[in-house]
Amino acid sequence: MKVINKYNSYWVKFLKNKRNKYSLFIFGFVFILSLFAEILSNDKPIIMSIDSKLYFPIIITYSDKHFDGYFDTEADYKDNFMTQKLAMKNNWAIFPLNPHSHDSINLNKSTPNPAPPSQYNYLGTDDRGRDVLARLLYGFRLSVLFAFTLTAIGILIGLFFGALQGYYAGKTDLYLQRFIEIWGSMPELYLLIIFSSLFEPSIFLLIILLSLFGWMGLSDYVRAEFLKGRNMEYVIAARTLGLSDTKIILKHILPNSMVSVITFLPFRISGAILILTSLDFLGLGVPPDTPSLGELLAQGKENIEAWWLSISTFLVLTGTLLSLIFIGEGIRESLDSRS
Repeated sequence: MKVINKYNSYWVKFLKNKRNKYSLFIFGFVFILSLFAEILSNDKPIIMSIDSKLYFPIIITYSDKHFDGYFDTEADYKDNFMTQKLAMKNNWAIFPLNPHSHDSINLNKSTPNPAPPSQYNYLGTDDRGRDVLARLLYGFRLSVLFAFTLTAIGILIGLFFGALQGYYAGKTDLYLQRFIEIWGSMPELYLLIIFSSLFEPSIFLLIILLSLFGWMGLSDYVRAEFLKGRNMEYVIAARTLGLSDTKIILKHILPNSMVSVITFLPFRISGAILILTSLDFLGLGVPPDTPSLGELLAQGKENIEAWWLSISTFLVLTGTLLSLIFIGEGIRESLDSRS
């Protein structure tokens, strides 16, 4: 009960600051919306009825022949054949709010690509005719999920090495610290360039490569907390009572060392988003057809006159990073015992 009341007090203190509350609400709301990107932005109907039969194209793939067409490929619900079929009596379809997916190309426009915002493309199109709003929505989701995954892996590895160094100290700390110094001196960007030329670019390859280096900054803080906690009276008493090292680490020292981990969590997430955006901007990140904030920024650089590419991506990226920084500041202030 004391533990629950303690965390409740942290939560109340965090929500007292309007900046913290609004930042958490805005970021959480946009992220939850992005999880349903296929429902909010897609070139397929959510549900439709043809000849009194219900279809769910957003979930099930139907071929063109399924609707009396001529091709075995997936039906294009925006071509003339499907449009005329849906316009028949008693036939109907419900499309998403933004009837474009991240890879669908608008072929029914007179202006060249990249096209400015219009009633068909609310934030315009990129240099290939793809909807910018859809690519922002899908790209935001990819960036945040990538950041969450990379941060979680980095925290697990950092906690493991930091706990080993801090708890056992001595030669274990000395050898691991020398290893971290050598490992941290390796040129991470050059390794990314080399591996991107040897292997096909993918989000999983990026996570593996960046996870190899992303844990070292956190392990230093965990190490310091364990070095301080290993000589505390309650730890010495637990060791005297015969508790194993694993139980002492997990049940006694680790919970008291999580303040630094939780405090730096939003900053690590924002850093991971910035890393992915930078790599995509340089062409070293995800494959070219993958929706990405960095790829949109690169298109904005190549097409200076297409202001909607740069401004919309800049606002999304800046708003995301600011929200995470404000959340991190709020967590730090709420966990500060001096406040």
